[in-house]
Amino acid sequence: MSEKTSEKILKYIENKGQATGNELALHFGITPRAVRKQLNNLLDEEALYKMGKPPKVFYLIKPNKNEAPIITIDFSLKKLIDKNFLIITPAGEKMEGLEGFTYWCGRQKLPVEKTALEYEKTLKKYVQYKKGGLIDGMYKIKHTFPEVFLDKLFYLDFYSIERFGKTKLGQLLLYAKQSQNRTLIKELVDQLRPRITDLLKRFTIDAVAYIPPTVKREVQLMKELERMLDLPMSTLNLVKVKTPVAVPQKTLNKLEDRVENARSTIVVDDTRKYGTLLLLDDALGSGATLNETARKIRSQNLAQTVIGLAITGSFSGFEVISEV
Repeated sequence: MSEKTSEKILKYIENKGQATGNELALHFGITPRAVRKQLNNLLDEEALYKMGKPPKVFYLIKPNKNEAPIITIDFSLKKLIDKNFLIITPAGEKMEGLEGFTYWCGRQKLPVEKTALEYEKTLKKYVQYKKGGLIDGMYKIKHTFPEVFLDKLFYLDFYSIERFGKTKLGQLLLYAKQSQNRTLIKELVDQLRPRITDLLKRFTIDAVAYIPPTVKREVQLMKELERMLDLPMSTLNLVKVKTPVAVPQKTLNKLEDRVENARSTIVVDDTRKYGTLLLLDDALGSGATLNETARKIRSQNLAQTVIGLAITGSFSGFEVISEV
């Protein structure tokens, strides 16, 4: 009985360690289309996994995983974890819900059932700060700066929580921004859209402004947010001016340095006037960027009310979120 093509492919990859689709097509004398079909089937069967992006994608034998332990968790607790937990592994795999939580517990050498109850308790501690799906950041910013130029300040979630690290939004934000991965950015936007839409209606917002990026990237998160959200309103134009040396906010540890950085590098390049303006940023550490930008908008009388919104924010007072 002749050996199946799929079995030949598996043996070849096992012997070589890895292979590309073109390499397999040449070796076995079959069309690239036929190879793709075989590889897709092997991926579906979890016999292989792939690394890289076109045009360089490598296929490798998937290691055998130990049989998953039987976990007994209440349905409502599982639902809570499925909704809130996400982890990106060191290998770049996105794992959500109970699967991701079990993986995280295994890495930490923690019992899943007991830790799940502790996770629920921790989430309850933080959820008390959310009102209508928003966390009010005004208390924090008023106790950070002597002058506050924002009328309201919200964030959608904390960037991280004690013991369990980055929240689901925190994970998505970090890796969407750092990896410049449009698929992750779209997933992030899908999470944000209904909540931002609700906020726009709640406060009758008639214009939005996006805090411009400092670090040069091929795919800029805030530009992608603006494009994908496609909010039905005017956009106030903010510009990050070029300096001899670009100094990202996240590299500055002193509050006064962050204030100076924002004050010296962000320009409001617009003359249109609005009633209520939404000022959108990705992560709020100190709040210096939002507050200083609001100062400039007010000094030019471009909005009667300025509302700041960050995707994530820190829990404590002045805190540097250096990762994003």
